[in-house]
Parts: sequence; C-alpha cells; structure tokens
Amino acid sequence: MHAVTIVNGAVAWRPHPDPEPGTGELLVRVRGAGVCRGDLMQREGLYPPPPGTAPPELPGLELAGEVAACGPGVRRFGAGDRVMAVVPGAGQSELAVVPELLAVPVPEGVSWARAGGFPENYTTAHDALFTQCGLAMGERVCIHGAAGGVGTAAVELSVAAGSTVVATVRNEALREGVAALGANVVAPETFVDAGPFDVILELVGAINMPANLDALDVGGRIAVIGVGAGITAELNLLALMAKRARIHGSTLRPRPLEDKAQAARRVERHVLPLLARGAVTVPIAATFPLSEPTAAYDRFAAGGKLGKIVLLSE
Repeated sequence: MHAVTIVNGAVAWRPHPDPEPGTGELLVRVRGAGVCRGDLMQREGLYPPPPGTAPPELPGLELAGEVAACGPGVRRFGAGDRVMAVVPGAGQSELAVVPELLAVPVPEGVSWARAGGFPENYTTAHDALFTQCGLAMGERVCIHGAAGGVGTAAVELSVAAGSTVVATVRNEALREGVAALGANVVAPETFVDAGPFDVILELVGAINMPANLDALDVGGRIAVIGVGAGITAELNLLALMAKRARIHGSTLRPRPLEDKAQAARRVERHVLPLLARGAVTVPIAATFPLSEPTAAYDRFAAGGKLGKIVLLSE
C-alpha cells in the first residue's frame, strides 16, 4: 500500500507494507481522510502520536472507508461495512488498522468527503461542549475561531442543541458562510458585547482568555482546545470566583483507548442521527487526491478556508 509519509519535514506519497489487523481491529480501505491542524504539527515534529499507537512518520487523525478484513474477536462490523473513526495516526493511507471500539458506521447517503472530514472535528467539539461543559438547550455559547473544521462543527452541534450561538471569525470573507450555519457572527474584538455566555469554546488561544472571563455569565464554563494565539494568559481569580466559573482544557489524541471509545459512543448516539438527516453538514473547503498530500497541506496552511480539507482515494 501507499501512505502519506513525513520525509524531512515534508509530506510525500510513499509505499509501505500492508498493515494487518490484530485482535479487535478492523483493516479499513480508506476512501476519505481529513487533514487536521495536528497533522501539520506532526509534519513539523511537534505533535507525535502516543508511543506504541502509530508510526510517527505516518500522519492522519481521522478516516472513513470500507472494512477490508477483520482481526480476531471483532464482533460488530464485517467486510464491506462503511465505517469512520478518529485514529491515533496513519489515517492518510490506502489501508489503515482501526480498533473496532473507535469505529462508527457511516450513515447511508453520506459522501466519503463528508465522512472523512467528520470524526475528529465533531468528536472534539461534542466532547468539549457537551461532555466537559454540559451545554444545555437554550444556553448561550460563544465559539472562537468558528470558520475552521472544529469551529464549524461546534456551531452546527450547538445550533442543533437549541443553543443561541455567537461565533467569532476574523476573516470577513468567511463570516457569511458561518452565519449560514446558524450563528450570529461577530468580529473577535466585539464578542464581549454579545454576551454574557454560559459556555465559551476557545479555539484561538490565550489572547482571548481575559475577555472570555469578562464575557462569561455566572456559573459559566470555558473549554480550551486551541492555543494557536498563545499559551500563557493572566486571569483575575477574584472574577473567576465571583462568577463561580470553570475552565476546562482538553486534547483528544493522547487519551486511553477506552476514553476515546466512550467519546465515539456518545457521538454515535447523539450526533450520527443529526448527520444522517442533514442537521449537521460537515462543510468542505476543498478535496484533494490522497496521493497529493502536499497540495492539501499547503491549502490548509494558507488559511482563509471555511470547513474541512479532505483527501480522497482515486
């Protein structure tokens, strides 16, 4: 098989031995694989997979495809089934091994592009908003950096849950597209005036944290899952106490298999029905052949996109 491979700080399409599924694992013929920020960081040597989970030279955090073979002990899926999953790495390959516990079915009628761009972003957004912050129907949520893959996922999930959504988008050209997903879109410097918020999803970084606390309602929650705009912030702890606020931080990739399996089951139960009926759409910015990863990574790095970059098998 061939796989996207990190070679001297760049990505290339290289041959590798075919992987074989072990106990409780699926061998998946990949049809679609999203490109994530973590893939670009891995290419730069900054975000390796957890030890023992995937070769560090093989990126790819999400995939969708058809089950080609099953290892011993597989109970739920069989050859030919359409599945998608968040994986530790090596997802941008012609063939990939996926623990059955992480796989969820691809609903009928969902394209490979949408399926390939769904798992990582929607699992990340659902976990942060609902599992960590307990977002409830009718609450007010602010999503920073809402034009990216996790951001658009968070907007769609929050709208589907009956929340009032304010989204910050720096690029004016992308604001209309995010608004079409159901959000009230504002410039990043004006979001405090749109509050107060019950939940704030921080995808940008430390630059927003003091204002996030100002914009938070009493009992509000902040989930930090992105730090591109800084990792260190100064907070007024008296304000944090007065608002009885909570701040959560999270990453998905390093979690134990069992924790990621629980996240997959929650997504399957609560989000797949929304995907099946089109209530979440997985906005796609662009698709590229799986064999042309450099173009896809360059498009991601260039910014100015709305939604996902997805690699598709030819």
